[in-house]
Amino acid sequence: MIEFFSANAAPVMFGAVIFFLLSGFPVAFALAACGLFFGFVGIEAGLLPSSLFQALPLRVFGIMQNDTLLAIPFFTLMGLILERSGMAEDLLDTVGQVFGPVRGGLALAVIFVGALLAATTGVVAASVISMGLISLPIMLRYGYSREIACGAITASGTLAQAIPPSLVLIVMADQLGRSVGDMYKGAFLPAFLLVALYAIFIIGLAIFKPKLVPALPPEALTHREPDGTSGLRSLLVFAVVTTAISTLFGMNYANILSAMNGTEAKPALDEIIVMAMSAGTIFALAAASISRALKLGLLSRICQRVVFVLIPPLALIFLVLGTIFLGVATPTEGGAMGAVGAILLAAVRKRLDLKTLTQALESTTRLSCFVLFILIGSTIFSFTFTAVDGQHWVEHLFDKLPGGQIGFLIFVNMVIFGLGFFLDFFEIAFILLPLLAPVADKLGIDLIWFGVMIAINMQTSFLTPPFGFALFYLRSVAPVSAFLDRVTGKRIEPVKTTQIYRGSVPFVLIQIFVLALIIIFPELVTGSLDAEVKVDLDTIEIEAPTSGGGWGAPAESGGW
Repeated sequence: MIEFFSANAAPVMFGAVIFFLLSGFPVAFALAACGLFFGFVGIEAGLLPSSLFQALPLRVFGIMQNDTLLAIPFFTLMGLILERSGMAEDLLDTVGQVFGPVRGGLALAVIFVGALLAATTGVVAASVISMGLISLPIMLRYGYSREIACGAITASGTLAQAIPPSLVLIVMADQLGRSVGDMYKGAFLPAFLLVALYAIFIIGLAIFKPKLVPALPPEALTHREPDGTSGLRSLLVFAVVTTAISTLFGMNYANILSAMNGTEAKPALDEIIVMAMSAGTIFALAAASISRALKLGLLSRICQRVVFVLIPPLALIFLVLGTIFLGVATPTEGGAMGAVGAILLAAVRKRLDLKTLTQALESTTRLSCFVLFILIGSTIFSFTFTAVDGQHWVEHLFDKLPGGQIGFLIFVNMVIFGLGFFLDFFEIAFILLPLLAPVADKLGIDLIWFGVMIAINMQTSFLTPPFGFALFYLRSVAPVSAFLDRVTGKRIEPVKTTQIYRGSVPFVLIQIFVLALIIIFPELVTGSLDAEVKVDLDTIEIEAPTSGGGWGAPAESGGW
């Protein structure tokens, strides 16, 4: 028995953890229990040193002192404050009024607002449930295809996995030993490529199958001018001016940065985009505020509503991402600024009360403790797993895979895609990433590229029927029986589970397409990262002072 355990300790440990996880046992306790049990068995059998667990307390305290993980409660609090202060309803109503008059406008509004909520809440469940409660009844009321409505909601909700500042990316960076800022930069273009492809799909439906995505009727447009016009022309002119100013700032940002630093600077594309959009939001807020204060009447009602409802959360997001991308603030400091900014925004809108703040703090504490205990459990497991040479067993599993890097990436993506049906992303990140990262690094795979791929992959598995978590979240809030619409008085039929499943399929295919693009074109991720500086240690020369007041000079010559 001892010989069998000695030869197969790593696969037995891994199998035991998978068994406990699939049986529904709490993840943190399953990991910790397996690590401690097999560690003590190995010590008693004489296979492991008796001092094995002496360093474990230091590991646990190291987790608690990890500044990077502080970003998780800050970004969580930021998202919860914005969500519970009614931001989602205001955003969807405003954007829906802007895009509603065109076919597919409501679905586009859901996707854009979903992307914005993803950047603020960072949690799939919160995004999907919020959008399901707010937008699904409206889309059903005005005759949208149930499949398209459900697909747009679930797909936009899963964007919380990949759009910075995502909690997934913070955990990925910590487990891969990479900078959170680099992980954000790497995920920036793939995440917004997904948003663009979702929008292109809806526009294609509006052109070729307009009955599936009808426009809002005129009576549904509530923010009209006193003369009965929509006011969208004023919004269009204002948007063109703001875009022009943002573009000019982005084109000249390199020169501005060079003048500030006194050296030639070449910012990355994602940095230029964030700073250009930040300049545009500042201009829009300033111009609208001046127009309102002086009662100039230059902006229509819908234009003012867009500026004062949409721009503040955008400005907050760009402030957080801009300071992180520029290196002015760490992700933890950026998260702290975001949390304070969200509280101030809610207070200015008179949407912040003690109950809202208490609920947000309780949820933040609960999630933070959940993450911390899983991380402690995974640390105990990996401690023993490493002691029994588990990392070598994992490496040997991939030795005979054909295709080198590409073969490894395809196999890993298939495994994580399957596990994503049953495990949450925290569990996958804390259990699998520490095992896979050394193998990927040994194969010469950029770990930022690797992390972004896994984030997009988990987003895809969260959306894939029949086990995708996002589908279950929408099912929990979608109507299960017929009801009378409170606005039109019409009977609305329930949403079937099969309709939710069918609606997700086109968006799953889009995500798989983007994942394939990331594998084929790594530059989509790595192109925005700073070039790695390689130092040749053989060329470094250190010259010791020989005379004249150096540290090694005698005291009487002015040295020590």
